[in-house]
Amino acid sequence: RGGDEKGMKPVYVCEGKPPQMKSKELEKRLERRTEAEAEMSKAAEAGDEEAFDKFARRTVKVTREHNEECKRLLKLMGIPYVDAPTEAEAQCATLVKQGKVYGIGTEDMDALTFGADVLVRHLTFSEARKMPIREYSLAKVLQGLGINFEEFIDLCILLGCDYCDSIKGIGQKRALDLIKQYRNIETILKNIDKKKYGVPDEWAYEKARELFKEPEVLCGDAIDLKWTEPDEENLVAYMVNEKGFA
Repeated sequence: RGGDEKGMKPVYVCEGKPPQMKSKELEKRLERRTEAEAEMSKAAEAGDEEAFDKFARRTVKVTREHNEECKRLLKLMGIPYVDAPTEAEAQCATLVKQGKVYGIGTEDMDALTFGADVLVRHLTFSEARKMPIREYSLAKVLQGLGINFEEFIDLCILLGCDYCDSIKGIGQKRALDLIKQYRNIETILKNIDKKKYGVPDEWAYEKARELFKEPEVLCGDAIDLKWTEPDEENLVAYMVNEKGFA
């Protein structure tokens, strides 16, 4: 059954301008897309359709035009959307915290780090992928880890995030053990063997922490969510006449 049949009312959040601290991560993604394009060309020459499809998916980049087309479609369908000033996950988390929506449907676990109470993964996956929808509760995650939210943010930074490098040599178990023992990154840095673990020069963990705690988002009256009846006539005209759907 579809979400509308179950009483689900979607809200879409459009990505805004990425924070400057995300520039290194975006450069890495560009490199990965370039590598995927090269592999896609090789697969095409070899006639390997499966490999071609796999690498083609990795080359997809959402453009401003794509965003505008999506927003036009949503408007015709009567579904509200929000233009996030920066990170979409941060804006989504704010919608959850303000009680405007129940949870976030995303594959990006950063939504929890931004403070979303509920995260839902695999929501839009096809049945062919056989990936069950999974719901995560921030409160239960914190309880299971045995840490508070402030410590959880520092744990996520230790494990690696979009805004700064991580400490080389510290994996998931070690990171959690350190957080439980020392409770924050500052105290961890005072106590770990810096010769053994590669702490990045001028490590910007404090700025990363601030981005998670105080992201640039729209709040309160700036967000007006209204669902309306679909504009069927113009919706059909747009999809059939402009986009070529049969």
